[in-house]
Amino acid sequence: MAGNEAFACQGPSIHRYAQCAWECKKPSTAFHRQGSIMRSYSTAACLVLVCALVVLCSQALFADEPSNSPRLFAPGVISGAADDMSPAFTPDGNTVFFSRGNDSGSVILESHREKGEWSRPVIASFSGTWNDLEPAMAPDGSFLVFASNRPADHGTKPIDGNFDGKAFPALGGNLWRVDRQGAGWGTPKRLPDAINADTGTFSPSVAADGSIYFMRPAKSNGRFALYRSQYRDGSYQAATPMSVGDATTEDVDPAIAPDESFIVYSSNHPDRHDHKRLQIAFRQNGNWGIPIDLGNEVNEEGSNIESRLGSDHSTLYFSTNTVPPASFPRPPGQADRSLAQMQVWADGRENIWYVTLKPWLDSHRK
Repeated sequence: MAGNEAFACQGPSIHRYAQCAWECKKPSTAFHRQGSIMRSYSTAACLVLVCALVVLCSQALFADEPSNSPRLFAPGVISGAADDMSPAFTPDGNTVFFSRGNDSGSVILESHREKGEWSRPVIASFSGTWNDLEPAMAPDGSFLVFASNRPADHGTKPIDGNFDGKAFPALGGNLWRVDRQGAGWGTPKRLPDAINADTGTFSPSVAADGSIYFMRPAKSNGRFALYRSQYRDGSYQAATPMSVGDATTEDVDPAIAPDESFIVYSSNHPDRHDHKRLQIAFRQNGNWGIPIDLGNEVNEEGSNIESRLGSDHSTLYFSTNTVPPASFPRPPGQADRSLAQMQVWADGRENIWYVTLKPWLDSHRK
């Protein structure tokens, strides 16, 4: 994974800004970005050919991988040259909403699976005006929650962020809810102050009963922590911190199981300057157990963020800036394949990967 350049500071995943001073200087243990990558093509035909080649190359790349190794999600269509994150699936798994962004901001896109292939993403009907990111689907598909810098009073000025003791002009975040209306979507509505207590509220996840898990800065140290707001009698209750991790960790990007039996999230120790790692924790008798690291096969030396559960509730999607490793001398044709990949997705930006959680879920049930 690339770790020695400024990509960590440029993506739309807001909680990564807090890591910039370290991440942008951190040496890579495996990969290095060299030079700039062209992200445009002269003709649509060229793009189609390159995407097709990348899909074939990606399939070949991972064909011999163990079944539990992460796999790239829809390369060249959903995982591309920008930062792609936070896939939120409808219950049937045939529609996905996700964030795409770069230095200029982020939008939420929509794609549909047709005959086994994902369609070209388009901007969701409720996105495009503001910096929108991190969509999360209610398990029954009746509404979607996302983070946005849109003003609470429906004015014209985006909200500023304030977290980790720093100000982030126009990069604040509140959570908004948009309800399904027939085949379309209604008008987004800001969630109450019980959830949006400050302008550093991001990364929602929705339980089956409507309760919202999310992250915001803890008052004790300003670092991001995980919170839960219980949905009861038609309203959201005051958010309470989750008892995962400890006082030394920064915990972000919750992905809650619909029945709240387990949660996946990213965690690190900022004072030790380590990178974020995906963890899973199980709840028993109302209490969260000790978090279990998902291991090095899933967690690589870079970003491991924006966890989401697929429509089957046992597939984990997450974003990372991993790129295929290089070895020299290259075998015949490898340079062409590597070039095709880097022109479409393997450029050190965030891409969406997926892996089954069944080994951890099955082990817990034993």
